[in-house]
Formats: sequence, structure tokens, C-alpha cells
Amino acid sequence: MRSGDSSELGLERFQSPGRGRGLRALRRFAVGELLFSCPAFTCVLTVNERGNHCECCFARKEGLSKCGRCKQAFYCNVECQKQDWPMHKLECSAMCVFGQNWNPSETVRLTARILAKQKTHPERTDSEKLLSVKEFESHLDKLDNEKKELIQNDISALHHFYSKHMEYPDNEALVVLFAQVNCNGFTIEDEELSHLGSAVFPDVALMNHSCCPNVIVTYKGTVAEVRAVQEIESGDEIFTSYIDLLYPTEDRNDRLKDSYFFTCDCRECITKEKDKDKLKIRKLNEPPSAEAVRDMIKYARNVIEEFRRAKHYKSPSELLEVCERSLDKMGSVFEESNVYMLHMMYQAMGVCLYMQDWEGALRYGQKIIKPYSKHYPLYSLNVASMWLKLGRLYMGLENRTAGVKALKKAIAIMEIAHGKDHPYVIEIKKELEAH
Repeated sequence: MRSGDSSELGLERFQSPGRGRGLRALRRFAVGELLFSCPAFTCVLTVNERGNHCECCFARKEGLSKCGRCKQAFYCNVECQKQDWPMHKLECSAMCVFGQNWNPSETVRLTARILAKQKTHPERTDSEKLLSVKEFESHLDKLDNEKKELIQNDISALHHFYSKHMEYPDNEALVVLFAQVNCNGFTIEDEELSHLGSAVFPDVALMNHSCCPNVIVTYKGTVAEVRAVQEIESGDEIFTSYIDLLYPTEDRNDRLKDSYFFTCDCRECITKEKDKDKLKIRKLNEPPSAEAVRDMIKYARNVIEEFRRAKHYKSPSELLEVCERSLDKMGSVFEESNVYMLHMMYQAMGVCLYMQDWEGALRYGQKIIKPYSKHYPLYSLNVASMWLKLGRLYMGLENRTAGVKALKKAIAIMEIAHGKDHPYVIEIKKELEAH
């Protein structure tokens, strides 16, 4: 199927007023219905998941076989290994030569694969029925010096780690390609929203953003699936969310401006009706002054950024201390359901899970889940994954009743977002039966 004859999908590409290109429904779609699926144009498994997932199809299983040369890539079988070779060969010998010094970023790895794929497949692929990689928006004119410098660093790394197997376009074309990948790349996550890898899904990239999205994107291996999470009527534009929707309007728009160079004008951004709840202040005899609240919001934003950086060099116990200290300080002004409190609780829960402190993780998760369900849209992967983590923690700690309840809550959301036949849904149902 080529661009243009998309009507059999019940979808069409169109010019969305004020938004550029977009995707529009040509028929009704019910909640939970699959609008379309899109195989990855190319993808790359994240380094930390090697050995847990197949490099080719991203299947998670025991007993994968490793590449005999580099011993670092793992596959389901010979078929997966053969299929992946055109991409793996870009890295296989380099990993042997560089050893411990082989460390290109995931963006660089993905971009090398795009270049290789474009060389072997100059024609349009099955991932580009509505939008081709070449048409990706780059927003080159909006890049500041810092972003340009980061792209030049990526280009140097590309030359450094991939020169043996690659024919490069000129620097100008590479700047455009990296800018396109930065705006249009996707991260693939598992059912608990752990990072599995990065990919390019051109047709999925056609959808515009809204903070009240009517679809959700999930992944089945290396295929992206798009399902309705609101009733969609014929003629409606299809909107996904590019960002985490937990945060208040100003933060969401800062993030959209920084990463995608636009601000959102959806209903949520205009009415800001969830912001008051998201920024809930403690009911004290002496309510804090507007200035104290402003200062605390500023502190919260800084501590979130500080924690993000600290993850790279601090030990788990030091990180937990950062979380506890900031929660303590913010708790003097903010209610526990305040999204900045929830952000740090979520980070603390992650550290506890990493340290295998299951009781600690559960304590944080129990505080998070109710406000999450309020702040996020009805069908949210963030809420589903939190119920799932809670369910698995309860089961592990022998609290079967609470475990079953939490897992069922996760399944109810995932049956809509992932579809009833998704391997993740089937797997969680098996966990329910096993206990």
C-alpha cells in the first residue's frame, strides 16, 4: 500500500489547521479498537537488556543464543540472527575492537541503522504507508547552540564507532538526520515501562500531540500498535501524547517546547482544570504564602533535574537519601498527592526496587496509585504499570488478595491499551492463575 490509498485503513493523512500534517479518522473507532499497527523502520535494543531480549524481535525469553563473534548480541534462533545481521554487522566487529571503550549513545546507534536501512531499502517500506522518514520534520531553524553542539558530538561518535561499515552523507545532511531522529524517534518500553530500546515508526510519527489524547501507542515486539482510548468519530483528528501527562500545564509545555518546538492548545492546556489538584497545597492553620508556594515549585523542578543527573553517579542509598530529603522539604508545603511529591516517590520506589527492598517499594507505590489514577487520563500506561508493579509486589510478599485486585486493575487498562491478545496481558493472566 502506498501513500495516498490509506482509506482502506479508515485513516487519512491531512493538513491539520495550525499543526501541519496530521492523521484523521475516516470512520468510527470504538474504545480499545486497533486503528493501525506499524513495524519499526529500524530499531535498536538498549545495551542493558542484552541477554534478556532478542536483538531482532525484542522477544523476552530465557536461553537466547549469543552471537559467536562479539558474544554481546542475543537471539531467539538462527532466523532472528540472520534477519538482524545487516544491522548487527554495523557493530559486531567494532565491539570486539573497541572492547570496554565501545559506548555510542542509543541515538547514534539508531541513526547508524537508519543510514544502513536507507542504503539497502531506498524504496518506501511498510512502515511508511502515510509518512516517509525523509519527510520527518527536523526543526533545524529552531535549534539553539547547545542542541547543535550535542548533534555535532553525535556525528563525531557516529564517525568514530561506525566508520568501517558506513558511507556517510555530508555533515549538513547528518545534522538534519539527527535533528529528525531527536523529534521523531520512539522509545520502546515493556509492561512496567522499563526502557527496552529505541526505534523509528514513521506512520506513528504522523500523529500530532494532545494532552487529552484519543489513542495510545503500545509495542508488540518491534511493532507499534495504536488503539483508541476515547470514542473516535469519522472526521476526528487522531492525537497521541508525546510526553508524560502527570505534570501541570506549564511544565508540559516547557517540555514540548524544549523537545518538539511547539506549545499545546488542547482543552487541558487552555482550561488548566487539573492544575489545582496537581499542585495541591497542604491545608495548614497558616496557609503558605503565594511566594512560599512559588519557591517550593522552583525547588521541586530543580530537585527533579538534580536527581536525573545524580542517577549517573550516585549510589542507590545516596539517591534514596535525595528522595527522602526532598520529600521531607516539599511535604512542608505540598500535599502527598502533589505531582512533585509523586515524582520523587516514584523515583524512590524505583531505587527500592533496584535494591530489592520490596516493602519499601510497596510503601511508596501504595501512596502513589490513588493520585496517579486521578491525575492521569482514564486509560494510562503509567497507571496500568503502577498497578502491575503493586500486584507483583503484593504477590511476592504473600498478600494474595491485594495482589489479585491490583493485577486485575492493571489488566482492565491493558486490555484497552494493549489489546486482549497482547503477550503482556496473557502473561499477567497466567500470573493470576499461578497464585
